[in-house]
Amino acid sequence: MTDRIEVAATELRPLLEEFILWARANAPDSDPELVGPAALWHRLAFSQDLGTWKRADLRNLLLDRMPKVVEDPDSAADGMLPAVDAYLTFLSQTGRLTEGSDSLGDLRAELDDVEDEFVELMEDLLDDGEGDDVEDETGDLGDFEPFADELADLPTIRLRPDSELAAAAREVPLIAKARDLALWVGSGRRVGEDTLLSDAEVEEALTAIGLPTPQTDGPLAEAVPMLWNIWNLAVDLEFLEPGEGDTVAAQDDTSEWPFDDDEDVLEAWMLGLHSVDYGDPELADDDLAMALTGLTRALLVRLLLAGGTRELDGLRRELAEAAADIDELGAEAWQAAGDPLTPVIDWLVGYGLITVEGTTVVDGVATGGTLALTPLGTEGVVHLVDDADIDVDARPAIESMSAHELLALSAELPEEEADAEFAAWMRLRQPGRAAEELLEAAAEDESDALIRVQAASVVGTLGEAAVPAWQEALKQSSLRPYAATHLSQLGVEGAPEPTQDDTHWLILDMWTISAGLGRSEFVSSLRDIGPELLNDLLEVIWKIPHAHVEELLDLISQVHPDKQVAKAARRALFKARSQS
Repeated sequence: MTDRIEVAATELRPLLEEFILWARANAPDSDPELVGPAALWHRLAFSQDLGTWKRADLRNLLLDRMPKVVEDPDSAADGMLPAVDAYLTFLSQTGRLTEGSDSLGDLRAELDDVEDEFVELMEDLLDDGEGDDVEDETGDLGDFEPFADELADLPTIRLRPDSELAAAAREVPLIAKARDLALWVGSGRRVGEDTLLSDAEVEEALTAIGLPTPQTDGPLAEAVPMLWNIWNLAVDLEFLEPGEGDTVAAQDDTSEWPFDDDEDVLEAWMLGLHSVDYGDPELADDDLAMALTGLTRALLVRLLLAGGTRELDGLRRELAEAAADIDELGAEAWQAAGDPLTPVIDWLVGYGLITVEGTTVVDGVATGGTLALTPLGTEGVVHLVDDADIDVDARPAIESMSAHELLALSAELPEEEADAEFAAWMRLRQPGRAAEELLEAAAEDESDALIRVQAASVVGTLGEAAVPAWQEALKQSSLRPYAATHLSQLGVEGAPEPTQDDTHWLILDMWTISAGLGRSEFVSSLRDIGPELLNDLLEVIWKIPHAHVEELLDLISQVHPDKQVAKAARRALFKARSQS
């Protein structure tokens, strides 16, 4: 979303919220949600004043602009005109329809005049949409889907430790500016209806965050897109929040940035990650601006695909070609922007995502040199790709990977890759310490049988070095069966012998894992036991206080092909539930 759209939406929000409350009592049959797009594009394309409405503007809005931007033509055909009628009535009754507007009666007459044509336009959109193939729809420049295969084929991306990322996030200049802006706003600043801040307040705000005041013949508020981007970032970071009436206020803990706790720092930084979209170029013509939507993300994904570094000149040519290919106005928009990458690069550097080296600036255009993702930038792009539901092989750096992260990751990897991860992780630790960490991780969640079995399997390869860790694991009910078994195998003096209950626990863990693989795998594992032995197990295994015993007995009763076994499982399930 461009800055102008964001600012207009912010201006409209209090008015629309009041309209929604008014409509509940005064126009209950209208759908207030349909007013938002019409009011927004009226503000952007036809009037700086939210309360000035003309018949000609209303006609152009409904018949020219709305067919281009409406998301649901079916709902719009049924309800947009009644909703706009209710909104205009609201403006009139609350004194917000300015003197320069046409009368409410004239505006309503115009709604009647355009009704048939508007509905026909919406029906045309519906007819056109029915033949569209969703897979053929073209996204914007920031759409990651065209790169899905390339992203999946990337070599493993190693992400830096949280402590290192948090340290970098604390130094992000844009977050500091967002904090300073929020602190300037204070505990309850009233915002205007036409512009959020007066020109005098804009000057104060620019000074507070260290931005220069531009020279302009028009309203200062319209000449400071960077200020509004930082304002929006402050909202994203939850440094600023709406107050009562037409006010905004700084959150109580805003002044504490940068926070002491690494987790809090990264959580805040992640809240503002989607601010990358604010780097997209701002153009006076909204259609041209929309043609370059997603340019910032397009640059980021290309850096990731290139291993983190690209030459600026080649990247600029590639992005210019992409803009021309994806939108018929792309080439014109690129030319109109001068150098579209300048705001993109400035924002990404300011949010700590990239570095720039070796460039030369000529007539305001940077040439030569390279762009590179920072560790924080790599983390951010991986999150954006993940948000788009696209697979990419990203893993914590081996040296910073916890035992639990290692076990969880390895459960999803092919055996050979998992073995390589374990081997690399183990090389950084003494065997005894590795055993302690793995078994501690396995004890974190008693219901996670897969993590437990994996940990026991790996620790079991460490021999005598793991004895102290196994002895400590005897204290954990979920690990005792494994500890007793391995200590007995190692011939450790004084170690307890595995009991029948221990054996039953191990069986329940294996059943849990096979059930997680799917019905056929689970049934196959049961058949391997045989009906007679399985019936004997069902007579006693219900007594084990295992996290999954009831659901496993229930599953056996449903899927086992032998009716006698299924019946025995139901009896065992009844006993288990009675016991619990």
